[in-house]
Amino acid sequence: MASNAARGCAAYMHFAVLAAVFAASAADAANFPACLANLRGAALAGGVDAGTFDRVTRGLTPNPDVLAMAQVQPEFKTPIWDYLAGLVDEERVNDGRAMLARWNEAFSAAENRFGVDRATIAAVWGVESNYGRSFGTRPVVQSLATLGCSGERRASYFRSEFIAALKIIQNGDIDPGQFNGSWAGAFGHTQFMPSTFLRIAVDLDGDGRKDLINSVPDALGSTAAYLHKSGWVKGGGWGFEVKLPPHYSGPSGRGRKEPLAAWAARGLTRIDGSPLGSGPNGGLLLPAGPNGPAFLVTRNFDAIYSYNAAESYALAISVLSDRLRGRHGIVAAWPTNDPGLSRADRREMQTLLMRRGYDLDGKADGVIGAKTQKAISDFQTKSGLHPDGRASVSVLAALRKG
Repeated sequence: MASNAARGCAAYMHFAVLAAVFAASAADAANFPACLANLRGAALAGGVDAGTFDRVTRGLTPNPDVLAMAQVQPEFKTPIWDYLAGLVDEERVNDGRAMLARWNEAFSAAENRFGVDRATIAAVWGVESNYGRSFGTRPVVQSLATLGCSGERRASYFRSEFIAALKIIQNGDIDPGQFNGSWAGAFGHTQFMPSTFLRIAVDLDGDGRKDLINSVPDALGSTAAYLHKSGWVKGGGWGFEVKLPPHYSGPSGRGRKEPLAAWAARGLTRIDGSPLGSGPNGGLLLPAGPNGPAFLVTRNFDAIYSYNAAESYALAISVLSDRLRGRHGIVAAWPTNDPGLSRADRREMQTLLMRRGYDLDGKADGVIGAKTQKAISDFQTKSGLHPDGRASVSVLAALRKG
């Protein structure tokens, strides 16, 4: 358990970082008009007409909340078992199966055109926006202008994305009034960045527009197109769970792909103990080390990884796609005695916290934000638990007892 002094020091450091962010935000706001004027020249040189730029940016102001999200480090690091518990739960599996049935024609068209199987496309949709329920609410143009006109280390990247967003509006693909997304500017059912949209988006429904916000077929087709361009091998899988021999200390890493025979020679088997058999080369992924679940992953896993460069993300997509195919999820246990919670359990936890008087804005939405983390940490301290702010089985069990 952290000491009061340690927690106080951490709180002070967090406050200091926030103070620095908002001080920088004030300076950025003062320089914002001049930055927009510079961006106007770059946008016009890049193919945006003056009328579009002036109309879209009229009255535009920076959003300091976006800078805070970009620059302040999270207080709580999410273990992979928590991450997957919320992304690959029964609710998302059932919703995905319903969407596969509802949009069968669009999935078939995307699958046939790009060679990416429907379960993988649906899994990306489910993880990125919960099948269209969570697009993000921040105006894309404002977010990208804010980040591009800041001291953020990737400011030049966001300036180019800002110009790409203006081109999308100019082309008439997205209604400016609906052009909302994440703090970083990703938008639509499968959360494309503007430049990715311009390069890869497709008009799968044939209405003459590429619309990832209002057209599910366009979003599914564009996602399939992205994975295809990222090296997806038609008819191949992402990989599978394996069992390591006792005290395994051999090579690992997604990038070190070898023939299955080489892995078999080191004593690896499929998770049920059967031989690895034949198939494409694989790399050994150990997301929680050799004492947790292990996977042999293929080039298709790498294609998923390219969508959002995090192995935990790619694994969530992969496992969810297996569940949507009717297969089992991860078999081996994670190396923890306090697993994470599904979204249904997280909502129950939030409801019980609010009954105890914690301020969560009246929301039991399953999203573990700063207020929920703070409430969990306080409850843990009062209950004699380690105050790490995690939404875990131990917290829910303690709340239920009350």
